[in-house]
Amino acid sequence: NLVTQWHTICFSPLSFIKRVVLKTLSVADVGGTHIRLALAHLEPCRPVSLSNLMVLKTNDYPSFKAAWDVFRASTPAPLPRDAAIAVACPTDTQVLRLTNVDWFINQTTLSTELGVERCTILNDFAAVAHAVQHAPHDEMIQVCGPDSPLPRTGTISVVGPGTGLGVAQVFRTANSAHVIATEGGHIGFAPSDEFEDELLVRLRARFGRVSAERIAAGPGLVEIHRLCAVRRGLAPPGISDQQLWTTALDGSDDLLSEALDRFCKLLGSVAGDLALAQGANAVVIAGGVGLRLADRLARSAFQSGLVDKGRFRSRLEAMPVRLLTTKQPGLLGAALSFAQTNR
Repeated sequence: NLVTQWHTICFSPLSFIKRVVLKTLSVADVGGTHIRLALAHLEPCRPVSLSNLMVLKTNDYPSFKAAWDVFRASTPAPLPRDAAIAVACPTDTQVLRLTNVDWFINQTTLSTELGVERCTILNDFAAVAHAVQHAPHDEMIQVCGPDSPLPRTGTISVVGPGTGLGVAQVFRTANSAHVIATEGGHIGFAPSDEFEDELLVRLRARFGRVSAERIAAGPGLVEIHRLCAVRRGLAPPGISDQQLWTTALDGSDDLLSEALDRFCKLLGSVAGDLALAQGANAVVIAGGVGLRLADRLARSAFQSGLVDKGRFRSRLEAMPVRLLTTKQPGLLGAALSFAQTNR
């Protein structure tokens, strides 16, 4: 079992805290590539912890229920009667359709299917935003901007490249914080130079409308690399997406290094656009691809893409930008959301 010590939850008033005992619930983070499941343990004024972590490949299962049954069979004791599920799609309809995998989840029947009494369902990047809201300063790597903690009030844009591009925001006031789920990854791609103009033309020929997710999420590196090769008169090598990312990150291939720097610049450009659209005063990069870029973002063209906003350049330059390093933020954020909803 993997146990991750994490953020402290304190409820009030004190008389209520005295009546609360350790709470365990099942948590899941359902993405386009992986499903993560675990038990989350909540106790007032104690760090949240995870145990029985299981990571499955989404495409290996016909449905979420099938993956849940594998998790249930692997857990020695019966699963708790409460659950929190983060899913990679909007959650404002009765039947959920995941954006990057052909799965449907019926919110009306899900509790019965999973054998639970209470089930909190939320967008996967809303869960990550809950994690950002509670993350300690030492789990935030400086990417660019001032080296200061995240602002205590205002809006924090949370942007996460993975299989898709997750986007959410945290709105902080002096007395509270609110997580807002969005589908910001599906805004239109706005090119800013000749290379990006050409990238847009190539992608439009294949997809029609081109969203930011097409270029600023994991699969976007493949498209960028192809264009870099064409512009050099080369044929892209026939390797898998995973091999492409591994080689790009180890710096052994000049063409892939160029493509990766282009990817970072485009990610920065999208993050800057989203920060302006949301009226943010800080940005947090999260997600699986973000973590893989932990040693790269700060020395890449990310910042140049982020701040290249014409008359608003100075606003973006003054904005703290951090990379979330918390392990399993989707699971932890789902647990935190359940705790907030069911105090």
